[in-house]
Amino acid sequence: MTDFPSYDLSRFAADPASAAEVDAICRDTGFLVLTGHGVPQAVIDNVWTAAQDFFALDAATKARVSAPHPGYPYGWFGPNTEALAKSKGHDTPPDLKESFNGGPLRVPADANPDALKFCYQSTLWPDLPGFRPAWEAYYAEMERLAARIMQVFAVALGRDADFFAPYIGNPISALRALHYHATGPSAEKDQQRAGAHTDYGSLTILLPQPDRRGLQVQQGDTWVDVPTPPGAFVINIGDLMALWTNDRWVSTLHRVLAIPDQPARQSLAFFHQPDWDAEIAPLDESIRGRMVRSGPYLMEKFKATGT
Repeated sequence: MTDFPSYDLSRFAADPASAAEVDAICRDTGFLVLTGHGVPQAVIDNVWTAAQDFFALDAATKARVSAPHPGYPYGWFGPNTEALAKSKGHDTPPDLKESFNGGPLRVPADANPDALKFCYQSTLWPDLPGFRPAWEAYYAEMERLAARIMQVFAVALGRDADFFAPYIGNPISALRALHYHATGPSAEKDQQRAGAHTDYGSLTILLPQPDRRGLQVQQGDTWVDVPTPPGAFVINIGDLMALWTNDRWVSTLHRVLAIPDQPARQSLAFFHQPDWDAEIAPLDESIRGRMVRSGPYLMEKFKATGT
């Protein structure tokens, strides 16, 4: 971890100028290890165990909460259902993973009709004691943590700490629990546990399984291993944050490599996404012609990854 960028979030309140370090990291790698985050360990432990218990179920039981039709964003996505590299235009075999996905905890009264059909669909809860409260408690903590990180980002970009608040009043974020099965001696050509991709939104908060190999970021022509120290999150910016900064900050290509003969691996990824109708354009108002709406952009990216 000594050579990989990191930031202690607890420093920001006393030393806002430390956000300059985050600016440098986001211009260089777009990835950092986050410590000092303040998320209660009990909340982390509870959702981690809940995810483990879910993935330990047999396929028929998990299938009871599988997405009911193509394009439905939540529930169980079994093996061979997603190829993330397709979001970048690369046709690869399906990723070697399964996942459980859940959406926002609340629906605004004035929600866009298209948002109601997509990101505000119901999360399909498994019949596991304690699963839903553990999941919702962790999701709520991730919302709070993401809002704090967005304050750091704002200051790092020379804005007031609350600059991004109008864009994230009702974020359409998703939480995904991922289970990568143990790998054999070989995989199909170009097949990975998660194919090379960038994330779509403002930022991602990843809780990887400590001391498991495979997560890599691309730096030039080289793939660099991302450390997974206990008690820390891995943060990366997504495509919308890169757009906000006119690509001053990089939404970095990353993957989970299918290393032969590796044990199973679990992670939790919180994909922070601005409000459905948030219009994302470069902060430099002299730059014109680039603008996307958060929700439709997310929906199109999601559709592109199906197999």
